[in-house]
Amino acid sequence: MSATETSEPQPIPRLSTPEFIALMGMMFATIAFSIDAMLPALPEIATELTPDNMNYAQLVITSFVLGMGAGTLLTGPISDTFGRKPVILAFTALYILGAALAWAAGSMELLIAARIVQGFGAAGPRVVALALVRDLYSGREMARIVSFVMLVFTIFPAVAPLIGQGIITLFDWRAIFVAFLLFSLISVGWLTIRQPETLPPPMRRPMRVKSLWDGAKEALSLRQMQLSILVQTLIFGLLFGTISSIQPIFDLAYGRGEEFHWYFFVIALLAAPAAPLNGWLVVRVGMRPLVRTALWVQATLSTLMAIVLLSSMAGPAEFWIYFVWTVSVFCLMGFTIGNLNALALEPLGHIAGLAASIMGGLATIAGAAVGALVGQLFTGTATPLAISVAILTIIAAILMRFMPRDTAE
Repeated sequence: MSATETSEPQPIPRLSTPEFIALMGMMFATIAFSIDAMLPALPEIATELTPDNMNYAQLVITSFVLGMGAGTLLTGPISDTFGRKPVILAFTALYILGAALAWAAGSMELLIAARIVQGFGAAGPRVVALALVRDLYSGREMARIVSFVMLVFTIFPAVAPLIGQGIITLFDWRAIFVAFLLFSLISVGWLTIRQPETLPPPMRRPMRVKSLWDGAKEALSLRQMQLSILVQTLIFGLLFGTISSIQPIFDLAYGRGEEFHWYFFVIALLAAPAAPLNGWLVVRVGMRPLVRTALWVQATLSTLMAIVLLSSMAGPAEFWIYFVWTVSVFCLMGFTIGNLNALALEPLGHIAGLAASIMGGLATIAGAAVGALVGQLFTGTATPLAISVAILTIIAAILMRFMPRDTAE
């Protein structure tokens, strides 16, 4: 027997923690950039491609999310077989293709189709990056890393609409898709040069239908996975609904459409500390208590917001009450998604890619459908959105009562 065969497996090389967090944050930021940079363009897209139904332009957001959810179902299993980096590279190529098709689209239908392709490609950086984190970290340490990655994910939306607005001012809304292409090339180039592969060949799983089926059954048989998917569906639904309707609310409900990108900048900055605060709290309190508390707090705030809007008691202060409430909705992400992912993946490290795909795919597809419905409820005020967020968070908080406890709790 050779020395190679008897030697212990070599540890997976790691980047420094700050560089790793920054790189994974940029992978995740592909999604935030692809969604939020489009927000200032919605009025122009509606005027040019769908003047008879202005709400239809919101589907530019949710169609991307739908494509991302569909791609999410495939990227994890493929990365378990071929490795993390090759899959990110392949799906990035699809993302770039979708961006190019969207740039050339001459109708709303073609733009939506191109956004689905672009979203499908974005699933590579999104899901495989999460599996990559799980390759190197687990449990509360994984939740801490994901929390700091989510900090980048939440800060980037602050500048994405500003970038989008700047591009529109200098060129037109189609040029935003060129920016997507350049951003993707930079992030994937960084990954290719600096990040070693985290799933070496001996640890990869052959792509067999039976093994995929067995892995899917194992993942979906766990209560924490089932509940994580359901709760994330509700959270994604209220988040996508908030994002897709936020520009019309600022514009039509409060007459502040021209300054929207600056308001969104402040909202994202104010919400950003939620992620690192969660990273600090999670090792002291536990994942499940944090998620449950965040949901009940948001359910209370959203119920109060709905009452204020229905009663018209706020008067001139209504816009600022809506502004603060919107910050709280974005904060909810920082205290929930990373923890829910870590709870679900904790016992599934041996099939992290497949499990992340199943969880992310099902939650994102269903969340996109819920978000599209919430967005289409817009009738000129923020009232339907506030009621929807209140209902969704109450249901999610009730479901969290049945979540198994964190093993370290």
